[in-house]
Amino acid sequence: MEGRLTEIKAKVWINGTFDVLHVGHIKLLEFGSTFGSVRVGLDTDQRISEKKGKYRPINTLQDRIDFMLGIRYVDSVVSFSDDDSLTNCIKEYDPDYFIIGGDYKGKKIIGGEFAKEIIFFDRLDHSTTDTIKKIIEIHEKESSSRRRIRY
Repeated sequence: MEGRLTEIKAKVWINGTFDVLHVGHIKLLEFGSTFGSVRVGLDTDQRISEKKGKYRPINTLQDRIDFMLGIRYVDSVVSFSDDDSLTNCIKEYDPDYFIIGGDYKGKKIIGGEFAKEIIFFDRLDHSTTDTIKKIIEIHEKESSSRRRIRY
């Protein structure tokens, strides 16, 4: 009887809001996938509102889950509502690698103690906040130019 060799992939943890996706998010997820199977932890809508203001998130948790599951670098998705549930998700997953933005160097990383290794990813020059500001700016310019045109 021939046996099958099953490749056991390392477990990778990445978490965040991932509200308005941009190329920086994709590059982060792609980078994470080079280490193994990627699980993404997403902040709930209420948690995002508490941290980023009442007009956020732009996309609902379910939409963000669907976006993540549609990205080939992501293998699974979970959500968390507070620091304790984030810690429990990470502890339960028991990741080999925790990938996080380089801006967290020297800061407390919630749940980091449950990963075998923390890897810092240098963020690209992209942010959801900047994307939202650009959309607002374009909208305001278009609205302004429409007001000047009279038929």
